[in-house]
Amino acid sequence: MKYAPLIVKIALALLLFACLGNHPYEFYNFVRWACAVGFVYLAYKAQSQANTDLAIAYVGLAVLFQPLVKIQLGRQLWNSVDVVLGILLLASAAWEAFRWWRQSSARS
Repeated sequence: MKYAPLIVKIALALLLFACLGNHPYEFYNFVRWACAVGFVYLAYKAQSQANTDLAIAYVGLAVLFQPLVKIQLGRQLWNSVDVVLGILLLASAAWEAFRWWRQSSARS
């Protein structure tokens, strides 16, 4: 399961980019649940690797996306948040994949 955080980051980024389209309310509610759960998982993984600052950032994102108390930001601001977070998640996933590739090629 060492690739699980990488898969979660890519999946969350794709969901956030999909939010730019026009979808029924249920889709956005699903994205909020998925993001909240995904960011809590990423916070747990970051904390288990002694990266407390990143864990706190992921917890903050989980709170932002939690579906129980809706945070009203407006469509335009949510779209901006979705794009920025999607890009950051993909960049983080690419960096993580590069680190794994570099470590595996150094061993061979």
